[in-house]
Amino acid sequence: MKNFKRSVVLLTIIGFILGFCGNVMAADEDGKISINTATLEELTQLKGIGEKTAQKIIDFRKENGPFKDLKDLEKVSGIGPKTLMDIMDKIKL
Repeated sequence: MKNFKRSVVLLTIIGFILGFCGNVMAADEDGKISINTATLEELTQLKGIGEKTAQKIIDFRKENGPFKDLKDLEKVSGIGPKTLMDIMDKIKL
């Protein structure tokens, strides 16, 4: 019974570790953040994108469907040409 409890605890710990690593790798697999699938937390990692702007990106996506071009981000209130240029190499569709 003691070995069974140890096995359950060990498997639980391994499950948490693998679950966490999987999320990190999915969000940052190629070093870029997908503007079509990123969460609020992921979007706020981008230079010049705070929580309000990140939420506007998500809302825009919900209302208009996925972005077809990275430049379409300029249609989101709060994102201008300078911000887009600052993050262009860190984002993908």
